[in-house]
Amino acid sequence: MNEANTDFPARDASSRESTNGKRWWHKFVAVIAVANLLLVFFNLSYIPLRDVYLRYIPAIVHHYDPIKSIEPHPDTQRYLDTVDRATQQFATSGLEAAPTATLLKELRQQSTDLIAENPFSVANKFATFAKLKRRMEYQLDIPSAQQAFATFWSSPYLAQVGWDNALTFFDEKIRPLLAVAYFRAIDENGQFVDYFWQIDLYFIAFFALEFLGRTFLSSRRYEGLSWGDAILRRWYDGLMLLPTWRWLRLLPVLVRLHKSGLVNMQRILAQITHEPAAYLADRTSTFLLLRLVNQTQEAVDTGEAAQAILQPQNYLRVSDIDKVDAIIDRVLKLSIYKVLPQVQPDVEALLRHSLKGAFKESDFFQMLQQIPGMQALPMEVTEQFSEYLAQATYEVLANSYADLQGRELFDHLTQNFKQTLKQELQDKATQAELQSLLSDLLEELKLNYIQGSVQKNPEATLAEAEQLRQDVEERS
Repeated sequence: MNEANTDFPARDASSRESTNGKRWWHKFVAVIAVANLLLVFFNLSYIPLRDVYLRYIPAIVHHYDPIKSIEPHPDTQRYLDTVDRATQQFATSGLEAAPTATLLKELRQQSTDLIAENPFSVANKFATFAKLKRRMEYQLDIPSAQQAFATFWSSPYLAQVGWDNALTFFDEKIRPLLAVAYFRAIDENGQFVDYFWQIDLYFIAFFALEFLGRTFLSSRRYEGLSWGDAILRRWYDGLMLLPTWRWLRLLPVLVRLHKSGLVNMQRILAQITHEPAAYLADRTSTFLLLRLVNQTQEAVDTGEAAQAILQPQNYLRVSDIDKVDAIIDRVLKLSIYKVLPQVQPDVEALLRHSLKGAFKESDFFQMLQQIPGMQALPMEVTEQFSEYLAQATYEVLANSYADLQGRELFDHLTQNFKQTLKQELQDKATQAELQSLLSDLLEELKLNYIQGSVQKNPEATLAEAEQLRQDVEERS
């Protein structure tokens, strides 16, 4: 016995360890899912935000550009290399040297080609290209970008403003715009080459194994649940395995965060779906009620309801038991054997009072009062007689249903009452009157319900339901 008792703590500890292990695993998988989702969103936003990364965190661009198959645009890169060589030439030989003139001529030609070919079109940065031209036009006060670049890379202009000042303007205003232009490789299908799938493949493999393992264990844990059914129940986890439309992974990640307990999504979901759920619930409840009332009204108008009650031969039943008779019999048993014993004093008092009053007003009592010597009949005799009659009446009422013959008489009375009522209800005039009244009653129910639903705010009803749910949770 003692050994058996000592097994329970061990089992409880083992169960707690198993539960803690599952929770730890769910949290671990949820963290991995969040990391993958953040990486997916970073990948999706990398191209639009590349200019920001290039300006403030260039290390990210240096490491992630190869994954997106991004390379510096050859035209802009060659242009910037030529500017760097010209800068060195200015510092060593000045503006009048022959090599300097050659470099300036080369820069003027490259500027013309740059404006004509627009290297920013590959990156879809037409606004950057327009800004580049406007800055050069504004700096030289020349309305043509091509002429502005040609003037900028001329010896007279550089000598006039100072080549160091001109290059300072170029490095601060023009070079950053040229640096954002890039070139992306294109595959045989005309799509940009993207190697992100090589990183994402590890996550997909992990979630695929976890998905198959968890659904398989669920199918083994629950009897009657096949592996395929378990997979269908966890269909949303399959979104983690899609190599495209990766943003859809947001749904399973939120589910995992909520189930793991890392984030409570209950309040967030309640607030997000509050207004749509309120109006949807209002419309759904209105539709259901109107559908029920309309079907009932149609059954009343066509006489199907009366036929189901009065002639139930074609009425679909789930058993051979007469439900109406069974309900009446059950109610009578409860009333006689359960309710009457508890209210017996009240019933006896009522019967005593009624019989006493009736006895005093009867001709027999009046006749006794006229007999000499009976005027002084004690009131105790009258009360005892009334009490006797009350007790006898109660016992007759209680025993008549328990007695076999009394039960048969009572059943006979009930059967005759139902048959007579059915016969009277089959009267055409009576049915027409009742159908009209019931149809009008149902129509009034519809109108009043719709009017009430219009006047009441469904959001207030939903808020009240939410408050009641919170109260129940706090009490429990």
